This record gives sequence, C-alpha cells and structure tokens, in this order.
Amino acid sequence: MSVKLNRAAYDHAKQLIEKGRVVRDDRDAWSEDQPSTAMENEFIRLHGFREYAKWHLAIDDEQDPETKKHYKFPYGDFKKVHRCGVLTAESRAGQYKHFDVERAAARLHEMIDGIKHGLSRHAAAGRSASAR
Repeated sequence: MSVKLNRAAYDHAKQLIEKGRVVRDDRDAWSEDQPSTAMENEFIRLHGFREYAKWHLAIDDEQDPETKKHYKFPYGDFKKVHRCGVLTAESRAGQYKHFDVERAAARLHEMIDGIKHGLSRHAAAGRSASAR
C-alpha cells in the first residue's frame, strides 16, 4: 500500500480551522461523529470524488481514485473539521508509520487546540509581532 499525504485535504482542513469551522470534541467521539456510509455515498453522488478527497488526509496510490478505498484518514463531516477525527487520524497514521500524514494531523491538532484556547497560531504570531 502506497499511502501518502493528500496536500489538498490538508490545506482544506487548515482553511476550515482558520474560519472556525471546527467541532471541538474528544477523541472517543469519532466513532459517533464520522459520516455514515450512506452520508458518504450521498456526498459523492452530489459532489463527486474530487470534493470527497478534500475530507481525507491521505490517498492510497494503489487504489482507483474513483473508489472510497483510495481515500484514507477522514477528519470531518463534510461541513466541519472534527477534533476527534484529527486525533484519530494522527494516532492511526503513526501506528501504520505514515509519518507525513501523522505530522500533518498533529499540526491540525495544534491549530484546533490553539483556537480552543482563544488564539490560532497565526493570531498569536501577529499579536507577539505587534507587541514588539
């Protein structure tokens, strides 16, 4: 299996987090919060695999891009990033030694927790720069 970081999905997740489109839940919530198979199928029917790809932090080059098997490590519900999905992706990517995906998920995790505490990394950097 040749799994690698899906840069477009990572960038999409960062944009959503910066816009505040985040569900700040706990790690164990992902089993309940992740989209069902029916929701995934409906999303693909309405938007296609190109949009579906934006919600998965990795792709498997050995699978057909027109199948769900091609996309790995989902992180949201097609509307918002879920902290629990990011945490699950970070943990699973590390387990399977997909270190580029693990690092990307860890950065998203940091961004979410930064917002959770009232500041994104960008806002904190801007604030410290203006304080000088």
